Amino acid sequence: MSMHTSRRDFLRTVSAGAAAAALGGALPAFAQAPKRTFGISLAFWSLHRTVGKKEGQVSALDVPKMAREEFGIDAVELVNHMLASDEKPYLDEFARNAAAANTKILLIMVDGQGDVGSRSENIRGRCVENHKKWIDIAADFGCHSIRMNWGGAPKEFLTNAEELQAFIERSVPGFQSLCVYGETKNVNILLENHWGPSSYPDIVERLIAAIDHPRFGMLPDFGNFPEDVDRYDAIDRLMKHAKAVSAKCYDFDDATGEETTMDFPRILDVVCDKHGYDGYIGIEYEGNRLPERDGILACKKLLEKLRG
Repeated sequence: MSMHTSRRDFLRTVSAGAAAAALGGALPAFAQAPKRTFGISLAFWSLHRTVGKKEGQVSALDVPKMAREEFGIDAVELVNHMLASDEKPYLDEFARNAAAANTKILLIMVDGQGDVGSRSENIRGRCVENHKKWIDIAADFGCHSIRMNWGGAPKEFLTNAEELQAFIERSVPGFQSLCVYGETKNVNILLENHWGPSSYPDIVERLIAAIDHPRFGMLPDFGNFPEDVDRYDAIDRLMKHAKAVSAKCYDFDDATGEETTMDFPRILDVVCDKHGYDGYIGIEYEGNRLPERDGILACKKLLEKLRG
């Protein structure tokens, strides 16, 4: 036995070997968990202080190259308002830069385009039309999804069941319309736990059941849960409908590399081992202590360790 092998590890190995012998060699002498195969992507929001139009900031056009060359990441997730323009010449240039860097564009997180659950029919209609534009852009980029918000909720949605039900019911047609349009473009419509009703799994599950469309799904975010929601149970429930995953992170232990505000190993057990997720997990660093570049690299290192 090696001087570096603990008694516990030795006994575990011996026990596994004995079990294999008892079953005629049907089991390996030392069983290993299957290696996780998820990819690692970079959410633009991780660079929301670095990217911009001010002097000294990085142009969004350069992020695909930065992701590949500085971070060793081959895929990005855009945020619509972090792009300098939504006009075709700019978007075409962005697409060319991504292609030149061999960096995939996975999805677009869309903010500020209206409330799909507004009490106003006109606002709901404009919201749908605004998001159709971003579905078109996503399709041109080769994205699999857009992420939209679930806006328009009443303040009393947790205490007034009648108001909550009305909000769900008036949200459904807009989501369904976008799913039907997304189907023509091969683009999914995702909802993130992005505060409000979207951060309460029991409410989200009611919405998903009402929409009842295969193009509608979830983008579970490791953060964005209020104190009255169990983060780990919520992620478990949202993963049943996941088409993308966001690794929100805030700070890391300098000695161990572990995320200090949540249990990443426990979350990855749920995401990968329980639900079999093997798509991209997007780094979304939102901390203040570490510079954005350092936070991104710390999260990447932790995800790589947990991938095995």
